[in-house]
Amino acid sequence: MSEQADNRAPYAQIAAHYEEMITSGALEPGALLPSIKSLAQEWKVSTATAEKALRKLRSEGLVRGIHGIGTEVLDRPSPMSSGSQRQDRGRRSGSSWGAGERSDSHQASMVPAPSDVARVLDIPPGSDVIRRRRVYRDRHGIVAHSTSWIPAQYGKLIPELVHSERLTGGTSLQLITRATGRPIIHRVDTASARLLTPKDAELLELNPEECPTEPVVVMTAKFVDSDSNVVEYGVDLGGPGRTWRTESEVSQ
Repeated sequence: MSEQADNRAPYAQIAAHYEEMITSGALEPGALLPSIKSLAQEWKVSTATAEKALRKLRSEGLVRGIHGIGTEVLDRPSPMSSGSQRQDRGRRSGSSWGAGERSDSHQASMVPAPSDVARVLDIPPGSDVIRRRRVYRDRHGIVAHSTSWIPAQYGKLIPELVHSERLTGGTSLQLITRATGRPIIHRVDTASARLLTPKDAELLELNPEECPTEPVVVMTAKFVDSDSNVVEYGVDLGGPGRTWRTESEVSQ
């Protein structure tokens, strides 16, 4: 049973526990989840709550109900996360990884700002800017290629931002907030889709001559601190077949 303490409803905690087990591979495709009665006993909840948890997992496409057999784990890639979802996750756990994810291919360097990045960061085109790249993967392959663009002055405050390795001690936004004393108070997200370019294919480790014809998801996130400074602009390019999902409670 999950020992995570949070404010989510019991059914959501149960669903999150099994989502983590499924996306991490701890529960493989074809495995059966406990019955409603067993879940209710294990988590000390009503059978209605246990049933709602399973219904949530079914709605997310992680499992399916088989009459007379039980609830079976399906084999499908997990959705990608937006920059804001990763920020929220990092604030809670210190890591931007989603369930079952890992990151590698960390690269960082000081480069001239492309015009679109310069416009978002409100700096002259060609100015020095920190570019941090990493690839998020799960057992199905690449979830997303992620690029963070950070104004050069933060590299002087936090030299590790320009080191080609995974950050320790928090996410880039957490490190910047601690170094400046200015919290992130505003963020702007976008979601769109586009056909892969040869450059995109290279980032996603695909053969440019065999690019999928279906569009891929592109997420951007702009983070602004309490002094109205744009401290980071993130661009996440989803792997082929990856979707993006968000959810919220609806007040009745």
